[in-house]
Amino acid sequence: MKAIYKTICAGLIVCGTLTSCNDFIDVEPQGVISEDLAMSQPNEMVTSAYAKLGDDWYTYPFNLWPYGDVSSDDAMKGGSGTTDTNYHPVEVWSTLTASTPDHMDEQWYHFYCSISRCNRALVSLAEYGNAKLGEEKTKIREGEVRFLRAHFYFKLVQMWYQVPWIDEEVYKNHTEEQTPNTQFTHEELMDKIVADFKFAYDVLPVQQSEGGRANKIAAAAYLAKCYLTMAWGDGYEASTGAGHINSQYMQEVIKYTNDVKNSPYGYLEDFGDIFLPEYKNSKESVFAVQHSDYQDDNTLYGRANWSNMLNGCWQIWSCGWDFHKPTQNLVNAFKTRDGLPMFDDYNDEIAYPINGVPTAQKWDPRLFHTVGMPTFPYKYEAEYTMTKDNSRTPNTYGYYTSLKEVPQRSKGETFDNPWQAFAMNDYVLRYTDVMLMRAEALIETGQLEEARTIINDIRQRAKNSIAKHIQYAANQCDIALYPASYFSNKEQARKCLQWERRLELAMENGRYFDLRRWGIASQTLNKFFDKEKDAIYDGQTYAQYYKDAHYTPAKNEYFPLPYIQLYYVPGLYTQNKGYN
Repeated sequence: MKAIYKTICAGLIVCGTLTSCNDFIDVEPQGVISEDLAMSQPNEMVTSAYAKLGDDWYTYPFNLWPYGDVSSDDAMKGGSGTTDTNYHPVEVWSTLTASTPDHMDEQWYHFYCSISRCNRALVSLAEYGNAKLGEEKTKIREGEVRFLRAHFYFKLVQMWYQVPWIDEEVYKNHTEEQTPNTQFTHEELMDKIVADFKFAYDVLPVQQSEGGRANKIAAAAYLAKCYLTMAWGDGYEASTGAGHINSQYMQEVIKYTNDVKNSPYGYLEDFGDIFLPEYKNSKESVFAVQHSDYQDDNTLYGRANWSNMLNGCWQIWSCGWDFHKPTQNLVNAFKTRDGLPMFDDYNDEIAYPINGVPTAQKWDPRLFHTVGMPTFPYKYEAEYTMTKDNSRTPNTYGYYTSLKEVPQRSKGETFDNPWQAFAMNDYVLRYTDVMLMRAEALIETGQLEEARTIINDIRQRAKNSIAKHIQYAANQCDIALYPASYFSNKEQARKCLQWERRLELAMENGRYFDLRRWGIASQTLNKFFDKEKDAIYDGQTYAQYYKDAHYTPAKNEYFPLPYIQLYYVPGLYTQNKGYN
């Protein structure tokens, strides 16, 4: 904005000094493509919409790690202290307002920039597609763009419940600033998102010749995610949970996950491989935001993943700022007894493994793929073994670090001081996540044995994921498959499913949205706050700021609409309840 303002001012000054200047001079801007020319190239406009998938930054990460993990019992913010970035209100909830964190305004703005790209691409396809691409390819490209638009809208609704629906008709009519966020209810917005995904599902091929493009299976997986979200209720605890389940929506989840189950996608053999760059487009990846290293495309930084730039381990990476820190509660959740989860007493005592010092307490192997811990190799590499010095502020955020979102340190690094760039793809939908959605729907529709089979397949993969990467922790691991007795009733099966989602998908940016969907966010988080404030590692206390944390149902289920958006056009948007 500053650059534009200066240019306009300079132009006005020049005209003011020329007494013979009666008309503005119409000059084409330099260094940019004209809108008319851009809109006449539909294939390039679709590419432009795809480009927005990874066009994010740590203050507006499209993977939502602050809003899906830091807001939950899985992760703390990290960094140099509670004032480092403006995400602290998200982790304690009690101080969350429409202006804190101000990062929310950036998140909102950039999601709508992405939707604007989609709308422009749809208009371009409608006007020029058939002539330039042919009818069949135009329809496929339209399906891709509507998939992308639905993806961005799902994120918006996931965060803010009720948002303005800006589509290609609003864009063509220039009525963005006359479109309120109350035009459609939350349910109607979800129906519109589903309609876009259904269009994509109907026209897209099962496989695309070019990698990274949306296909029919990705659309099926996202439809399952939408229906699963809607099946539990609207997200507010008074109208969400086991007592509000829509069985018809659960059947839709089963229907669409059946397409994924019978597709070329599948479980990658070793759990650790899923989070290594060399496997980023494996059969596990149903849809992912594509990122690259500078060595891949001969550019300065590549198409780097800047959303996670803060999340590298302190002093392992040159610019590792130690954000996105696993909690003690999460570590405790990986405890096993006779190979099975300790559902009821997992958090009674603080425990953590020490490399080379096995104890009677055993662990699910996925712990060592998910959480970096002192004494253990960082991301499997002994030359980068972690110590307590690899934590930036242990008296606030402890000693654990996140592993999944970073590559191995020995493979090199890219950084633009003070920022770190990672070439890790961001999974939007991975196969195991989709199969757990299927298991969840099967449980809620009474098909418990098939659900047990799915979950046990996932646990078997975890059991097989020791020798290749974490042999050093083999004598600390013990994981068993669930016996039939654990799936003898829906309530017990539901507990197994919810536990499995936490362990399998830990630190993958979705834990809070799971808790909200199940209607158990307040009871889970307030219990977590009360216990986590007493966390201790090797005599060092930390996480004491949780003493001021509190989650308020009927308010905190969704985030407040950003203050700046509320007053951009006063009266246009209505704030979510509880935040007025």
